[in-house]
Amino acid sequence: MRYLTDPPRFLFFTGKGGVGKTSLACATAVHLAESGQRVLLVSTDPASNVGQVLGVTIGNTITPITAVPRLSALEIDPEAAADAYRERIVGPVRGLLPEKEIASITEQLSGSCTTEVASFNEFTDLLADPVLSAGYDHVLFDTAPTGHTIRLLQLPGSWTDFLESGKGDASCLGPLAGLDKQRATYAAAVAALQDPARTRLVLVTRAQASALAEVDRTFHELDQIGIHAAQLVVNGVLPKAAGDEPLAVAVRQRETDALAAMPEHVAVLPRDVIELKADNMMGLPALRTLLSDAPAPVAVMDLVPHVDLSGHSLGGLVDQIEVDGHGVVLCMGKGGVGKTTIATAVAVALAHRGHDVHLATTDPAAHLDETLRGTVERITVSRIDPAQATAEYRDRIMSTRGKTLDDAGRANLAEDLLSPCTEEVAVFQQFSRLVLGASRKFVVIDTAPTGHTLLLLDAAGSYHRDVARQMGGTMHFRTPLMVLQDPTQTKVVLVTLPEPTPVIEARVLQDDLERAGISPWAWVVNDSLAAAHPVSPFLQRRAAAELSQIAEVEALSARVAIVPLLADEPVGEARLADLTRDLRLLTT
Repeated sequence: MRYLTDPPRFLFFTGKGGVGKTSLACATAVHLAESGQRVLLVSTDPASNVGQVLGVTIGNTITPITAVPRLSALEIDPEAAADAYRERIVGPVRGLLPEKEIASITEQLSGSCTTEVASFNEFTDLLADPVLSAGYDHVLFDTAPTGHTIRLLQLPGSWTDFLESGKGDASCLGPLAGLDKQRATYAAAVAALQDPARTRLVLVTRAQASALAEVDRTFHELDQIGIHAAQLVVNGVLPKAAGDEPLAVAVRQRETDALAAMPEHVAVLPRDVIELKADNMMGLPALRTLLSDAPAPVAVMDLVPHVDLSGHSLGGLVDQIEVDGHGVVLCMGKGGVGKTTIATAVAVALAHRGHDVHLATTDPAAHLDETLRGTVERITVSRIDPAQATAEYRDRIMSTRGKTLDDAGRANLAEDLLSPCTEEVAVFQQFSRLVLGASRKFVVIDTAPTGHTLLLLDAAGSYHRDVARQMGGTMHFRTPLMVLQDPTQTKVVLVTLPEPTPVIEARVLQDDLERAGISPWAWVVNDSLAAAHPVSPFLQRRAAAELSQIAEVEALSARVAIVPLLADEPVGEARLADLTRDLRLLTT
């Protein structure tokens, strides 16, 4: 493996959820330790299962892995770190401020930026203090901080003064309030990250367009702040052992096409390719096979895994959506799970049943065009350009709120406006008009703001609160948030894959939405091998691993649709319509 050639002390593994970061980090840690190196493996992944993978219980203390001499692990719980972090900021003012103010501050500190800063704060000392890591030849991190977080830590001036003077909102800068005393430690940690003699960034991806695009974004973001020593690992490429059934041939071709079209910035990086294994990477025997080129024997399963689609069809969900005759359908989920496909399939099905449908997306226009491939009668398509909406929003804030700031203050405000929350807020302003237009037709939206963003808007004096205050109890009114909270007007559909990390991420999103008073209406498990009824022993073993994840989704929601992994991609009106008909015909 090229990424293991002369490895430096620190290795960071990063990539989108579900690409195999944790498996690769664990396998690398075991490999280095069994090669005679002293290794510490640290995880800050919100969906981390390092303990499960290694087969031991690991917590927020350094734990020796007895089965692998010279290997220890530390599993930082990002949510626990964020809770403790919030309490350090909110605790001193609890009892001094009204409860509404406390609730507002707490919500402003409930976003992903808080979690990331809190997690980074937990392992900063390992990077900055050579004494703490002196007992190890290598420290491996499962999940790296984003370039946005590192830029925040490098900002000039005082975050606390900036916020206390009322010059900025606490969306991203809020998590940094009161941390000025740690500037020297942060500076040393960032210096370690930028030093290729000490740090290597391992970009983990799958041979999929969405995963490669995410890796490109991450590399570009980190490259801009001086972290250049990166190598690419393409994980989970379908091997010859998967056989030559039509499904396997189609998947191989999609992977080949994705790698051929990968972004040029990552295409030139040193690259390793790791084949998909028949079994999940759980336990030391499995981990030791991940970095091996030797194909492992695949035994024929006694019981072939099978998922009955009759009670889990996407068409069944459309039947229930159609009952009201109008309303909002929000398809939500992490990138790469197939939200656009599911949203478009629902829109096509409703249109074919005689309903007027407005299909809206925040994905790039080409993505939707490639999925729909032409116009469909009764469907109106609109696209919200997140980049344009965000640029206009940032310009407006900088020209108003930033007008009277000094250079340091403007730098703080400008960086705060680079937060992912800013894009959601900007998009929501256009998105809200679509939501209010669903009283006489169906509005199907691909991607929507998270519960945290909705609460952040509400806590900051959003449209909902402004209208409620102006109208009082004298007039009837309806705001976008009220529409989203009303299950008779809005149906939220969470889309995921039958894999541990995507399911964990979708469950976190569900909790996030419920904090905002929005209960997901249904889940869709997309690209299921178990529902595709594969023939080869290799694919059957992969399918069997999905069953526990599907069972977990069924325990989380009363409505679950399962869409099989198909040999022919569901693009174009006819194939999209098939997704909501009898899917059993597509898998035979």
